Parts: sequence; C-alpha cells; structure tokens
Amino acid sequence: MRRRTFLLGAVATAGGVMIGYRSWSGSFERAARSQVEGPGEHLLAGWIKIGADDIVTVQVPHIDMGQGVHTALAMMAAEELDADWSKVRTERAPGEKTFANRFLARGWIMQNRAVPAFADGITDMVFTEAARFIDLQITGGSTAVRFTGRAGMRIVGAAARGMLVEAAARRWNVPGVRLAARDGVVTDPATGRSARFGELAEEAAQLSVPANPRLKEPREWRIVGTSPTRFDIPAKTDGSFAYGIDLALPGMVHAAIRVAPVHGERLLRVDTGPAEAMTGVERVLPLDHGVAVVAKSWWQANEAMLALEPEFSTEGQMVLSQADLEQRQDQALGSEGSSAHAQGDADAALETASAERIVEAVYRVPYLHHAAMEPINATAQFADGVLTLWAGEQDALGAKALLVELSGLGADNVIVRGLPAGGSFGRRIAPSADYLRRLVPIALAMSPRPVKLILSREEEFTHGAYRPALATRVRAALGENGLPTAWSQRFLAAPTRNEAFVLPYAIENQSLRSIDFATHVHTGTWRAVAHTQHAFWTESFVDELAHAADRDPFVYRRDMLPEGSRQRRVLETAAERASWGTPLPAGTGRGIALHECYGTWVAEVIEASLGEDGGPRVHRVVAAVDCGGLVHPDTALQQVEGGIIMGLSAALREKITLEDGRIVQTNFHDYDVFKLEDTPKIEVHFLESDAPWGGLGEPALPPVAPALANALFAATGRRIRRLPIADALAETA
Repeated sequence: MRRRTFLLGAVATAGGVMIGYRSWSGSFERAARSQVEGPGEHLLAGWIKIGADDIVTVQVPHIDMGQGVHTALAMMAAEELDADWSKVRTERAPGEKTFANRFLARGWIMQNRAVPAFADGITDMVFTEAARFIDLQITGGSTAVRFTGRAGMRIVGAAARGMLVEAAARRWNVPGVRLAARDGVVTDPATGRSARFGELAEEAAQLSVPANPRLKEPREWRIVGTSPTRFDIPAKTDGSFAYGIDLALPGMVHAAIRVAPVHGERLLRVDTGPAEAMTGVERVLPLDHGVAVVAKSWWQANEAMLALEPEFSTEGQMVLSQADLEQRQDQALGSEGSSAHAQGDADAALETASAERIVEAVYRVPYLHHAAMEPINATAQFADGVLTLWAGEQDALGAKALLVELSGLGADNVIVRGLPAGGSFGRRIAPSADYLRRLVPIALAMSPRPVKLILSREEEFTHGAYRPALATRVRAALGENGLPTAWSQRFLAAPTRNEAFVLPYAIENQSLRSIDFATHVHTGTWRAVAHTQHAFWTESFVDELAHAADRDPFVYRRDMLPEGSRQRRVLETAAERASWGTPLPAGTGRGIALHECYGTWVAEVIEASLGEDGGPRVHRVVAAVDCGGLVHPDTALQQVEGGIIMGLSAALREKITLEDGRIVQTNFHDYDVFKLEDTPKIEVHFLESDAPWGGLGEPALPPVAPALANALFAATGRRIRRLPIADALAETA
C-alpha cells in the first residue's frame, strides 16, 4: 500500500482545487446503476440495491477469501438502513472505477480522524477521485470493517434509510422527522400508514444522497454485535460454494504452464512436438519466461507439459543457496541504510554503556509460501474485442489496470469479474499475481475461446510470491534497573514493504534503520506483511533483555508500557488469563509477546515443551485482543483462531529454501503445514474498548512466533533466533 498511500495523499491534497464538488457524480452514478441494477431494482447511495421484492443487496468492494467480510459489511449497512436481515444479500462490486473504494482511501489517509461537517462533502469527493485515480479496490491490510465498514457501509446504509424515509414523506405529504424505519418498512406512527422498502425504492433513487446522515449509537444496534449465519457458510458446508477453480464456460479450454526453474530466467528454446502429438492438446505456446500447453482438459495439458524439455538462460546474479543468502544478508546489515525511526541518541548511549550492559543479537526469517488450499487459477476470454477475466483477485481494479497494460486494450474493453478465493493471504494481489502475465498472451492466442489457467502444485510452490527472507541486527544498553536505555536496530526490508518498525515500549534512545534487500526470488505480500518478522525480532529481543536483567518477561514488558494504555491492558489480560507465574509441568515453559498492527493490539501467552522426538509441542495459546469493537463476534473469534494457527504453522516448520538458485520445496510433502492434530487449546479474550476499530484478519498472527520461541526458551534454555523453530532447535541440539 505504500505507493498507493503516497498517491492518495497527493491526490487528496490537490483534489479540492482540481475538481468541483460533485462535478463527477452524475455520470458515475448512471454507470453504477447500469452495471448492477436488474429488473425492478434500484441503487441507492451508490452501493445498496433494493428490489421490488424487498431484497436488499449490498455491493461489497472486497473479495471473499474466507474472512467473512461480506457478511460483516452487510451487517453494518443493514444496521443503519434498518433492513430486514432475512432479506439482505451481498454481491461482489464490479471491478470498475464506479466502485473504486473511496471508503478505504479515506480511512487509510484519515485513520479515523473526524472531519468537520462543513468539509465532509468535499472530503468525500476528493477521496472518491483519489480511489478512482489509483484503481483502489483492494482486500488486504485488515481494512474491510475498520475502513470500508465504518467510513462507508454504515454511512451508506444511513443515507439510503434517509432517502427511503424522505420518499415516504413526500408520498404522504408529511414531515420526514415523524416517520420511522424498521425491518424494511417505513411507518407513520401518527396515521398507521406503512410502506415497504421495495415499494419506495424507485422514488428514493431519484432523491439526492444526504451529505451527513445520522448514525445510530451503539446502544441502538440490533444487528451489529450479533452472530447471524454467515452468507457463505451453508454453501461451503454442503459443497455447492463455487470458487474460481469451479468455473465452467461454454467452449472453454485449459492451460498448464512451466516457468523457468530459476526466477527471472528466460525461455531460450523448446521442441513443441512431443506435446503437440498428445491427445487433447490444441496448442503449445512459448512465453517469455516459460511455455504453456492448451488442451481440452487441464489433466491433458499438464501431462503434455511434462513431456516438454524447455531450455532457459540465466539472467543476472543469483542467490544460489541458503548459505549464500545469509552471507548477503550479513553484508547488507553492515550498510548504513535509511532512518525508519529515531528518538534521542541511541549511538551515544551505547558508546557510553559498559560492555556487560550491552545485549545484541541477529535474527532471521525465511521465505514463506502462501500455501492456499485452492490452487492458483484464473480464466480469461478475448472475444469481440473485449478481454474478460474471471478470478479471485484481491485487487480487482489493479488486476484490470494490469490487463489493460498487457493487452494494449482500452479500459472499456477489459472486464474483471471477481470470484471467491479458497485462501490467498496476499498471493492474489498485484504485483504478486504474476500468473496474469502468463494468462493474457494465452487468452489472446486462443481467442475467442475462454481459457482456464491452473497452476500445478509444483508450479505454484516453486513460483510463488513469497514472504521475503530477511534479517535484523539489534543492540541495546541496559540501565541500572535492567530496563533498556538505548535500542539500535538495522533491519532488512523488501523495497516496497518497509513498515511496522515502531517499538511499543518506552525506551529513551532509539535508532531503527531500514536497508532495502532483494534477491532474484519473486516476493510479495504475505499475511500481516512486515509485521510477521518485526514482531518476531522485537518481542524475541525484549525477552532476551528481560533474561539479561534477570527480570520476569511479563513484568519487564509491563514496566515499559504506560499505565492505563490499551497495550498494557491486553498484556495484563493475557498474563492473567494464562495464569502467568503459576507452576507448569516439568519441561514446559510459558512465553509472552505483544504486538500492534492495523489498529489492533494483541498479546499472546503460549505454553510449549519438547516432545520425545525433540520436536516442539504447543499445548495452549491464550490471546487478549483489543480491536475497538466487534461486528460479528463468531467471525472475529474465527479470524483470531485462524491467525494463531497459521502463525504456529509458519513459526514451527514452514520455509522456502534455495539450491542452485532454485526453490527446493515442490508440494505439501516437503512444505510442512500445521495439521488438525497439531492444534493446541486456544483461548481468545476480546477487550471492550472505545478506541477506533482495528482489523482482525491479521493482527493475531505476528505475536505467535516470538511467544512460542520465548516459551521454548523458558522450557529448555535454548534461545531461538531464526525461523522455522524446528530447524533452529535442531541446530542448537
């Protein structure tokens, strides 16, 4: 988001001068209606469609990849609309500029800061234009509820309610203030007259959208804060839920690809004859970095692909092995880098501290694969001059912009139809979605037939968009009371993912310097992005400082946090609920970690030991979470539990490694993910808070690795400074 955040700020700064208020509205509103309205349906406030049958359909500018966001956002809209929940539905908003996510744009820049009422209209206009300018329709950064919901769906729902009430008031020639809306009906208490939303929608759609509609107080909520059945669960339970891989179109053919084994290599030559001679094969297409086979079925395409022996050329300097990677990391950590955060004079404090009061360490994290359950797939068709994509993209407008670039077509001739995804965690978002670059030339070549591209597991594992492999070097000086007086850190960062570096603790002198680091390996966003490594680095090192000071790790952290603060409260709650300080069975230890990301504070306590085989065993995880507020408590619990399980999987065993410049891991047999039998007891405690709402899809993941590493140190006395933990333990055995 860093580049888009910059562009948002630039457009937001200039927008008020460049564009007159609501000068854009007419054409965009007409386009929006033409894109989503069906017979008897009317779009209100740009995002809520109401049919003559009273069905309310909320347009959601986010992908469903299992996080329950469609249900949560519909609840927020329906709450303010006063809709009958049994008649509420959702649709994925079209991947068009008319549905660019201005709520996300506004929320990301304003960070829940209030805008004076007189400026609200112009502010909304500016961020609308900004979102359209940068093609903003992203799912990521745990932004859906805290930005799209709070800054968007609540307001849109309230505005639509106001329009329906005003329509009834005009119909009955009475003051709107005396009317009430509830459960999809507008009533006049004075006369007993009533009208259903479906009866009023056509008239309401002709009215102006209220600029500042009244929002309900939390005490008035009847839908938000409850846990109705999620829209997606029944179909996922009975197997009828349709993912992208389930898509079937008339005349569709299937494509398999093989890309150069070393990332960045180009195709030199390939003898297409062996594949072309096989049953069902329709075409073999050389690509810049690989080769594609198109056949009547994907199985035929992939079998034919295995018959090919393409030759590739090496371009640029490669990192050949893990040892080579770590050597380059160490060299990079010796460079100056750029300041990410500075406070006081950390260098001077370290220079004047005695050697015995200095603690230092180097930590490393590996490349991580997304390992989603649904194989990566996308379907495209070029027919009648129009390129259409069907895919579970996290960034529909970004995908459309990429397709415009790759195809040379105009934006009006590219259509993106968003589908649900069976997991993603950052893989299906530009520029991570490199598979689209392979698909476009295939679709153009096979016109007018639609082509479904599916990556084999082997292709997907060896050509992912991995969480970067990075490292940090940290030094700290301890004062007479054992607390740190100085913290100096240099950390490697992916060039476009430099974030999550501010320490939560009160340390007088701080110096954090960021050093761009990249190799030939294709990297991208991964769940919680840079927070995953920064939480491991920071919370592991704080534990080392507590040990050096001979202090309890929980008390040590607490003493560096402001009394009454959110972070101190979640830390204390996690410790209390985990019975911190009480005896454990011999060989079992407790570890604690605290981290904030995307507006949510999470503290976790983990109990762990080593099994008879010497491998780590996790027995219990206790999490305290302050996200400000909950829309759907059951889904919130699921998101935290899911983040913890994914965090445990990554921390314990997951890794992508290199040999001769190639990715070693090729499938789940050598990329070891958490299984049901591994799952420990998980307890989650949500704290009530009046803080601005934070995200929930990612914040529970980052504290897992340090809490587990700290627990194993408490159990074994062996300090873990690299992930995955299973490898680190084997090295120190």
